[in-house]
Amino acid sequence: MGTLIFVDCEASGQAPSVGELTEFGAVDYNTLETFHGKDASIETFMKFEAWLLGKGTRLIFVSDNPAFDFQWINYYFWKHLNRNPFGHSARRISDFYAGLQRNFWVTQGWKKLRITPHDHNPVHDALGNAEAFKQLLSTL
Repeated sequence: MGTLIFVDCEASGQAPSVGELTEFGAVDYNTLETFHGKDASIETFMKFEAWLLGKGTRLIFVSDNPAFDFQWINYYFWKHLNRNPFGHSARRISDFYAGLQRNFWVTQGWKKLRITPHDHNPVHDALGNAEAFKQLLSTL
């Protein structure tokens, strides 16, 4: 097993090569403890890594859209620290939901299970996603 860390990013562009990460939020699924990265500085990523390493050794990055969110976190970890404690992969909540529905094309229904509203505050959005995932698991 591992420690699920739900992450959400806000950025000024679509990719690190054409934009900047403006802020990000992370939530430890087990404790619902949060981390708010208010910028993409080396200091922020050093603090984020320290927070993550206190969570365990096998960290699993979970996101609503890891194709977007993971690229930012991965880029800045490698840029600043020459490593990424998440490794090279991430999990997508919508894919898990589609599997539960036994329908590859049904991907968005889990979003109605969020408790914390999705308001583009990355901490709130990551927390809402963790809450929805907890609800999904309770139905198994």
